[in-house]
Amino acid sequence: MKYSVFIATSVDGFIAREDGSIDWLDNAGNKDADMGEHADMGFNAFIKSVDCMIMGRNTMEILSQFNLSPDQWPYGDLPIFVLSRTLKTLPENVTSKMTLWSGGIEDLIAKLNNENFQHGYIDGGQTIQSFIDLRLVNQLVLTRAPILLGKGIPLFTGNEETTQDIKLEHASAIAYPNNFVQERYKVRYD
Repeated sequence: MKYSVFIATSVDGFIAREDGSIDWLDNAGNKDADMGEHADMGFNAFIKSVDCMIMGRNTMEILSQFNLSPDQWPYGDLPIFVLSRTLKTLPENVTSKMTLWSGGIEDLIAKLNNENFQHGYIDGGQTIQSFIDLRLVNQLVLTRAPILLGKGIPLFTGNEETTQDIKLEHASAIAYPNNFVQERYKVRYD
C-alpha cells in the first residue's frame, strides 16, 4: 500500500501555531492573485488519488472546530481513520464521517491491507512523523505558505526512531500566483 502526505507549512516549517491554530493559512499569500485552474493547488486531484485517510486526534479536533457543512466537506465519502489512544468517542459533527482507531498503526495497516485499500493520505504532524518513523510514507507534497511564524508546531520533529537520513528524490516544485510554493518528493529509505 502507498502512503502520501499532502500538507501546508510556513516557510520556516511549522504546521500550526503553538496553540494548534492554523489561522495564518488564511492570511498568507496574495489573496488577489488569479489562481485560474490552480485554485485548489492540486488538492482535488490528490484526494481523487487516495482511497482512505489517516489522521491524528489533534488534526481531527481542528477539522471538527470548522463545523463544515456537507457542501464544505473536502473529503467526500473517503474513509477517514482517526488515531487516538485516549478518545472514547468522536465529536458529534464528525461521527458519521470518521472512524476512531485506538489500536496501533501496524494493526490499522493490516486492516487496510486486508480490506484492499491502495493509497492512504496521512495528515497531522505526529501521525506523519509516526508513518515516516515506520518507513511507510512514499510521497511528500509540501505546500509552503509565504509566511514566517518564528515558532509553532514543526512538521518534522525527529526522534530516536529516525536514526538515519531519509532521502527525497524526483523533486518537482510549482510556484503559484498567490506566492505559495508546492514541493513534491518521492521518499526513499535506504
